[in-house]
Amino acid sequence: MLAVNAKITRPLPHGAILEVCDNSGAKIVKLISVKKIKTKKGRIPAGGVGDLIMASVQKGKPDMRKKMVLAVIVRQKKEYKRPNGLRVKFEDNAAVVLKDDKGNPQGTIFKGPIAKEACERWPGIAKVANIIV
Repeated sequence: MLAVNAKITRPLPHGAILEVCDNSGAKIVKLISVKKIKTKKGRIPAGGVGDLIMASVQKGKPDMRKKMVLAVIVRQKKEYKRPNGLRVKFEDNAAVVLKDDKGNPQGTIFKGPIAKEACERWPGIAKVANIIV
């Protein structure tokens, strides 16, 4: 996992519902925790584009349901600012399910665009992505 140079707001708190934009078998996941995020005491950890999260599968194939999976957030509705001054926001909140914590995606096809910040941080996702914004 590499560092991201953009100032990304973290609008997705514990309990947020995300769509899954790959063909791993999961359709909707619920954010349980954000990995490697340090916060102030009492503050609920929240995630943004490019963050590694632990999620629970809410809807999907029967063998995937009710499982805990690692995922990476690849789109968020809340706009964030890039270093060149460009502001980016997407239509929905979406994540990609991972096989392992190294960043290898479980699915082989991604639906919709993927944020450039997520591709910079996770090279395994960048290999599979066909639309990078």
